[in-house]
Amino acid sequence: MFTQLGSVIASVMFFWAMFKQYCPYQLQNYFEKHSKSVFTFVYPFIQITFNEFTGDRFMRSEAYSAIENYLDSSSSMQAKRLKADVVKNSTRSLVLSMDDFEEVTDEFQGVKLRWASGKHISKTQPFSFYPVTDERMYYTLTFHKRHRNLILGTYLSHVLKEGDAIKVKNRQRKLYTNGGSYWRHVVFEHPASFETIAMEADKKKEIMDDLITFSQAEEFYARIGRAWKRGYLLYGPPGTGKSTMIAAMANLLNYDIYDLELTSVKDNTELRKLLIETSSRSIIVIEDIDCSLDLTGQRKKKNEEQGRGDEKDPKLKLPKEETGGKQSQVTLSGLLNFIDGLWSACKGERLVVFTTNFFEKLDPALIRKGRMDKHIELSYCSFEAFKVLAKNYLRIETHHLYAKIQELLGETKMTPAEVAEHLMPKTLPGDSKVCLEGLIAGLEKAKEDARLKAEEEAREKGSSPEENAKEQGIENGLCDNGNTELKCKEKE
Repeated sequence: MFTQLGSVIASVMFFWAMFKQYCPYQLQNYFEKHSKSVFTFVYPFIQITFNEFTGDRFMRSEAYSAIENYLDSSSSMQAKRLKADVVKNSTRSLVLSMDDFEEVTDEFQGVKLRWASGKHISKTQPFSFYPVTDERMYYTLTFHKRHRNLILGTYLSHVLKEGDAIKVKNRQRKLYTNGGSYWRHVVFEHPASFETIAMEADKKKEIMDDLITFSQAEEFYARIGRAWKRGYLLYGPPGTGKSTMIAAMANLLNYDIYDLELTSVKDNTELRKLLIETSSRSIIVIEDIDCSLDLTGQRKKKNEEQGRGDEKDPKLKLPKEETGGKQSQVTLSGLLNFIDGLWSACKGERLVVFTTNFFEKLDPALIRKGRMDKHIELSYCSFEAFKVLAKNYLRIETHHLYAKIQELLGETKMTPAEVAEHLMPKTLPGDSKVCLEGLIAGLEKAKEDARLKAEEEAREKGSSPEENAKEQGIENGLCDNGNTELKCKEKE
């Protein structure tokens, strides 16, 4: 039987060689075309190959990277042969992936598929002193042809989306800052989270729900015709946790942070260039915007005082030493376009966060809804915020001194940063009673200092409490009859 089989194989190979040698080229193509059709009819599976490198410049394929991330989780559970490697920009110290020529299965909406990894090895270059081989990896997806529409449509989109999400989750997040027209970065490792933020539980939950809803609303923003971005304005006295809130946002959503220093930006073109170079899934932060720029919400008055004719688009006054000795040409309209203009839609899934200590100084056009969609006030420490700090610093839920502290917090203004400093143990392990007594002493001192300051101001003015209240109202922009300061001047 083996002798006869060998004779048949030899005969077939002989006739095939003769066919390739003497048969016309057109007849060969006709034969190959119909032979492939017959083979396809017998073999009902479809294969798709995803190469690691595509294009003339040998750039790594984004589709290949997404598939590699997607298969990492399933391959570590199914494959018998794995490759281990340390990825540079990943939070995981060790990453497992499929070894060469290994196969795993996947299931999507009841349909089973097979993923296989392979490798193309090119011939050794003959004229090289050191032999060099070129290896190119690829993945092959195999499925039945009756599921063609499902695989080519929904499934592949699902794989790419999940692969990108896994990449973002496992990446090593970065903190960027600008030096003129370019970004430089360091690894972002801030430990802040919403669990440790000193804030009321209801307000904290509201912010977290808003952030998570935004991160999952890609289809919603596309449907309503808006760029996938959202603006946050954090305002309050110094030491109330605005920077910590930004770090907690980044840790919750796994976003990078771009800390934009406006005083080092030369003009609107440079500002636009910085915006284009930011990535999606990031937070663009402008801290203390009331200090970085001359924005007070009274552009018309300032233009008259400075002799400017353009009331629509005043130049933002930036320190000369910060911009290489030249006056910055950044304008208010340039900043507004940076936030929600046409160029702001060039990347998706981004947060724009402003922080300020003086909310009333900002131009209304800068902080209106649509630009700064959500305004979050971070105020002085409340009793609920204190309990969070006590749990973080002292690991206690309640104490007999809490009643006294609650009473003093209702009568005294103290920022969470100041409260945290009093709760910081002087030695380890710390004594919770000593720390709480120190906080009570600090609150009582702050209360007494506030009382003495109020009495001193009253003595300097030399007026009755009623007159002090009247003068205070005029300072805040009110006249005797309750009209605004502008109306009083018009009346005069």
